[in-house]
Amino acid sequence: MQHVLRFEHAQRVQWGLLKGGGITPIPGEFATTGSFVQQLDLESLARLPDPTLSLADVRVLAPVTRNQRFVCQGANYLQHMRESGVSPDDKTYNMIFTKAPSCIVPADHDVIRPANVKLLDYEIELGLIIKQDILAPMQVRSDNLHELIAGIVIVNDYSARDIQIPQTQFYKGKSFRTFGPVGPYMCLLGKADMARLGDLQLTLTVNGETRQQDNTKNMVYGPAATLTELSHVHDLLAGDLIATGTPAGCALTVPSPAKQRIAALLSEKTKWRIFQRIQSRSKRYLKPGDIVEARIRSTDGTIDLGVQRNVVRTE
Repeated sequence: MQHVLRFEHAQRVQWGLLKGGGITPIPGEFATTGSFVQQLDLESLARLPDPTLSLADVRVLAPVTRNQRFVCQGANYLQHMRESGVSPDDKTYNMIFTKAPSCIVPADHDVIRPANVKLLDYEIELGLIIKQDILAPMQVRSDNLHELIAGIVIVNDYSARDIQIPQTQFYKGKSFRTFGPVGPYMCLLGKADMARLGDLQLTLTVNGETRQQDNTKNMVYGPAATLTELSHVHDLLAGDLIATGTPAGCALTVPSPAKQRIAALLSEKTKWRIFQRIQSRSKRYLKPGDIVEARIRSTDGTIDLGVQRNVVRTE
């Protein structure tokens, strides 16, 4: 495995290899994430010389370029499923939706809360970077997963719940500009590293308070199952991003099944007015000035995807 980053230095955008806190620029021109992951291999990276740049000398960019698809899984951790009011026994499907690639920003970018949004929520997720084009249905297994996944990144799936839920608009509620920080680093994985996908620790804090903490072993639909299913639905291209769902601990609260049955009897206008009133009482939704930090690491420390740090601002 190797940790890499995309950065700007001396008015030039490059890719680099992280070594001991320094950066070794990677030779070549790679306009997109897809072109980068298709043209490089781990062995060539291991032969690169010692670092010539420090992190302080560069501006770190998102390791996923905006030409790539941004596909997401929903309710994919057991506790988050229960938190969302979904019974694990009843949810027998993989929830899939998309975000606009234009929401992708660097890991340290401010998150801008639109003027019409009051219920801004956070969702730390492990992101998978596709290694090669998938243009036909296929069966993905543990023994060929390395052929399809190039590496992993941190994703924060920021969500405007007052758009997503009342309007039933996942795409719109999750696609505002700046709602998709990615990075700072991408960990490129080899065949022997694929097993580590099932033992990564996710942690998200708001103003230093831990809000989300879980391990990827608690995913319901793992990478192989998800790629198999998606390959039967549509094409995926090298460099595309799949965000694999978030753990429990989001600001959104879901009413009990009994309250949902009562709400179903109300008019749409009344039901969503009550939703807004109840949700607005929560102090967990993000406010201007809040600092959100997200980390993903392997339990043995060999994989460390860095730290995302986003300050919430108003539009």
